[in-house]
Amino acid sequence: MSSLDHLVLATPDLAATVNEVARLTGTRPVPGGVHQGLGTRNFLLGVGEGAYLEIIGPDPEQPSPDKWRPFGIDTLTEARLVTWAVRTEDIDGAVAASRAAGYDPGEPWEMTRRTPEGADLAWRLTLDKEGRHRGPVPFLIDWGSTPHPAAGLPIVPLVSIEAVHPHPERVEPHIEAVGAKLPMKAANRGALAATLFGEAGLVVLI
Repeated sequence: MSSLDHLVLATPDLAATVNEVARLTGTRPVPGGVHQGLGTRNFLLGVGEGAYLEIIGPDPEQPSPDKWRPFGIDTLTEARLVTWAVRTEDIDGAVAASRAAGYDPGEPWEMTRRTPEGADLAWRLTLDKEGRHRGPVPFLIDWGSTPHPAAGLPIVPLVSIEAVHPHPERVEPHIEAVGAKLPMKAANRGALAATLFGEAGLVVLI
């Protein structure tokens, strides 16, 4: 089974969402870096077990990109837990296994981020290049030889992650095909929910 790599909290207002997460959890997320050419930057917060929460939004220091920002950021009116990623050490093998199980997660491609210290991180992932990846089916990520971003982050422990969806029976096979598990229930609309244990108690991000 693949393991949780990170949760993606996308927002149209990065500064405001970072402040709100800090207020709710009692722990301030730290700057992650800049995605050059995508018009985004992120802040990170560890959630334990080598995983982290990514808060991603528009970078005011970059011009608007030629294409939409990832995760539908340009269409959001508020912060939303849009999707999640599972980690693999062999993304090509994981993609082949998923396709054999009936779900095509997409062709892996390389993405980079420059940290505040000036280091360039590179990784491969199956994120939709059109920036539309949202929902309970995770994308695959392989950090290769790059140090994992969760190392050294302040931690707010993750208690649980679950989802609701109008048709769980349609998406559960896709989640299983990429080697992941996610508790799901039927509901009128789809949503992800992550529960963290903050300094003042439980915090639910939706």
